[in-house]
Amino acid sequence: MFIRNPIGWSVDQLAAMAKLTAREADRHRRHAAEGSHASLPAVRRITIADLRDALARGAADLGAKRADIFALCLVYPLAGLILARMAAGSGMIPLVFPLVSGFALVGPIAALGLYEISRRREEGLPVSWTDVFGVVHAPGFGAIVALSVWLLMIFLAWLISAYAIFLVTLGPSPPSSVSAFVSDVFTTAAGWAMIVVGIGVGFLFAVLVLTVSVVSFPLLLDRDVGLSGAVTTSVRAVRANPGPMAVWGMIVAGGLFFGALPALVGLIIVLPLLGHATWHLYRKLVEH
Repeated sequence: MFIRNPIGWSVDQLAAMAKLTAREADRHRRHAAEGSHASLPAVRRITIADLRDALARGAADLGAKRADIFALCLVYPLAGLILARMAAGSGMIPLVFPLVSGFALVGPIAALGLYEISRRREEGLPVSWTDVFGVVHAPGFGAIVALSVWLLMIFLAWLISAYAIFLVTLGPSPPSSVSAFVSDVFTTAAGWAMIVVGIGVGFLFAVLVLTVSVVSFPLLLDRDVGLSGAVTTSVRAVRANPGPMAVWGMIVAGGLFFGALPALVGLIIVLPLLGHATWHLYRKLVEH
């Protein structure tokens, strides 16, 4: 089969996603323009103790429905392993790590059902695994769809950037094997340059996603403030709490890193813990 250049393919996908969300995004921009900044929910200042409490509450949610949640979250490591295997088998070995590490960029989408479970438990409602599909009834579901697609676009932009970094360091010739690629990465100056630049660029992508999504998705699940209003509130929450949010970003990054080490199996625990905790963090950051 003919394997397309990853950059060309990704650019096509970005264009398609942009067209798909243009109408929805425009509707929410108009919605935001009709309101005032004062109509947006107020944000609070939090401390490191609040982060610990959010994690404790997230662990309680996980423990209450662990069988259902673990079964649901099993799909994420399986999907990651399948994608990584497909990339390696298609001669796209340099994209295996960006695919796996880039999971943090789309993690907020994967955690939507977990937010819904935490919301229902908070309200004292009965909870089952089918409630993860309750997000389709969320007040801001249209904006959730639009924001999800934008995060997918950011993920594709990360893949384009990662492959471009490979091309200017170890490329342009594809590696002959996984072992040869790993050897080149850790034993050559070009390989270390790829690591350093890749980590720096990946950090910028991670900061962007954390800033625009840490509050946005839970807020839209809770009430409809429009796409622009949700993102603005999330940015305000991060700006008001730079220290705690930096720590939270490190907690998320560290959790996903260690969860990915044993063939992504650890994500079965890490993802629901972080997802539930993010809902409780939202409750602390945004006034009801």
